[in-house]
Amino acid sequence: MSNPVSFQLQRHPLGRLVLIDAEGQSHLGVTPVRAFPIAAPDEGLSLVGPEGHELAWVPRLDQLPAPERTLIEEELASREFNPVVKRLLAVSSFSTPCTWTVETDRGPTQFVLKTEDDIRRLERGKLLISGGQGIVYQVADMQALDRASRKLLERFL
Repeated sequence: MSNPVSFQLQRHPLGRLVLIDAEGQSHLGVTPVRAFPIAAPDEGLSLVGPEGHELAWVPRLDQLPAPERTLIEEELASREFNPVVKRLLAVSSFSTPCTWTVETDRGPTQFVLKTEDDIRRLERGKLLISGGQGIVYQVADMQALDRASRKLLERFL
């Protein structure tokens, strides 16, 4: 695949990303920012300089050469914390506020659901659930959950 972008990325010895633009100018401290982190995480990515200005736009992450894509994915993984709910184990009450005990891709945890409005429906069965401490949990596909989890969740939808 030819390089559809006009920049190169490297990792500085101190760990920060360096973007080298088409003119050969280096920009230290570049941060990748997803345009649509939940709905389309691999589409629309901005590379932002330390002053907050966009230095490059990436329409699709999979269009990048492997070295640049790997650097961006590593940087995003170190900054993003979006646990995915795999199972609902228990809820303390069917009225809010209530404590949810869940199993996520990061391990088991508990959070407080303040109101039913903290559950947001997205397309194709995706859900976002805002926990009481500000962490947003994802349900990638409500129908892919086990029956007991779906039954608990449906009480709040």
